[in-house]
Amino acid sequence: MERSCPSEPVSGIETKRVREHVSKPTRALARILSAVTCLLFAAGCANYQLGSGSTPSFRTLYVEPVVNKTLLPQSQPLVSTRLRESFARDARVQLTNSSTAAEATLLVVINDYHRDVAAVREGDTGLARKFNVTLGVTCTLRDNRTGAAIFENRPITAVREVFTDSGLIQGEYQALPLLAEALATKVVRTALDVW
Repeated sequence: MERSCPSEPVSGIETKRVREHVSKPTRALARILSAVTCLLFAAGCANYQLGSGSTPSFRTLYVEPVVNKTLLPQSQPLVSTRLRESFARDARVQLTNSSTAAEATLLVVINDYHRDVAAVREGDTGLARKFNVTLGVTCTLRDNRTGAAIFENRPITAVREVFTDSGLIQGEYQALPLLAEALATKVVRTALDVW
């Protein structure tokens, strides 16, 4: 009986032997590769830490009352509240009630509030359907121990989209807390992350 191809086994027993012969080195190789993969994965995750991992040069912080230089008076209490809540949630610093008890002081000045047309109505291109509302601040962080500025007048902005379907005033009123939260998050990152 001649075989049409020399690599084809003739009987079922020979097929089993070929599979065993081929699969033993393959299994060993698969085990070695999986062990190496596990070791590399474990080595990569061995020094991982949750959070930013950065520690600021100060442990206590006093946040001065937010100064508002815009024509949006309701932004001051919202930004102040969100800013303090964001710092309180971050475990890297502790808030104090006075600048004398703190190692650093943060001053935030709201100096920009404007809206830009992002989309117009389909039926009347003279009317806006969506605005991009921008709230901007400048921040100054001072080290109270040395009196030196860690950073001065650093601009930070947050932008939110406001749809005018329910009215522009209502849309802006609803977006302002979200805008203040986004701004507060950026200020906290700027103040506490190592540059």
